[in-house]
Amino acid sequence: MKRAGILNRHLAGAIAELGHGDGVLVCDAGMPIPSGPRVVDLAFRAGVPSFAEILDGLLDELVVEAATAAREIREANPPASKLLDQHFPAALSLVPHDELKTLSADARLIVRTGEARPYANVLLRCGVFF
Repeated sequence: MKRAGILNRHLAGAIAELGHGDGVLVCDAGMPIPSGPRVVDLAFRAGVPSFAEILDGLLDELVVEAATAAREIREANPPASKLLDQHFPAALSLVPHDELKTLSADARLIVRTGEARPYANVLLRCGVFF
């Protein structure tokens, strides 16, 4: 049994398979899920687990070189916008929400949270640790 880190075996296994340049979409409960990418659905109830909890846990285990979110997050969800600015001060790109939905089809992994606030979605691009 793992001592620490991500304990969900499906998520831990999916993370272990990621490589440089792979996309990981962390999304709210309302984001449309495209067919194709592997999905780990962690949603339990509205707001549980939160976008912030899952993002923080993933960032403890992933090397991320870039992040993309919907431009609409700025006005519709200031707390999530602030969280992304804190985590990615120089690596965050903003695109229209429809473009983010299109980009998510190329993700290698989608992690669905129970987040119930709008536009709490971010597409992470994996980097390397060396």
